[in-house]
Amino acid sequence: MSRIDETKAFIPVRIAILTVSDSRSLAEDRSGQVLVDRLQAAGHILADRQIMPDERGEIADQLRAWVADPAVDVVISTGGTGLTGRDVTVEAHRDVYEKEIEAFGTVFTIVSMKKIGTSAVQSRATGGVAGGTYMFALPGSPGACKDGWDEILAMQLDYRHRPCNFVEIMPRLTETQRRK
Repeated sequence: MSRIDETKAFIPVRIAILTVSDSRSLAEDRSGQVLVDRLQAAGHILADRQIMPDERGEIADQLRAWVADPAVDVVISTGGTGLTGRDVTVEAHRDVYEKEIEAFGTVFTIVSMKKIGTSAVQSRATGGVAGGTYMFALPGSPGACKDGWDEILAMQLDYRHRPCNFVEIMPRLTETQRRK
């Protein structure tokens, strides 16, 4: 089972938060704030925070900008992962991914099933990697953000987590690009 190896030092990562919403302002962004509060409480660094409308091209452009920014290691978006016509965050993420972390959505669904039952089928949470940057798309509810962080990301973004974690392989995410 997973555990924290207290003999290893914690390594903070730089995380950008993107809230996708046609109607929320920063003051009303409870889901984004949940993520900010949790990442900072864990000892990570808030690299940036943005709110933007459900526009696929604009979302993808922001994701690409953060992937190109050496001050961002991880991007977590919230909102736009549902099934309605305006929900385009997943498509925007996939426009940017070099590799999809397919098990992220599966594990998120398992976590959600324990909380909301079969309603979890409506979420399209996703994760991937591009340019050495991790990207995760969570649903837009504060509860989903809590679940995604507390049950998955808090552990996978902790270098001390065993048997493995995302942080320990960060230096290897771009190894094929270095060989060229």
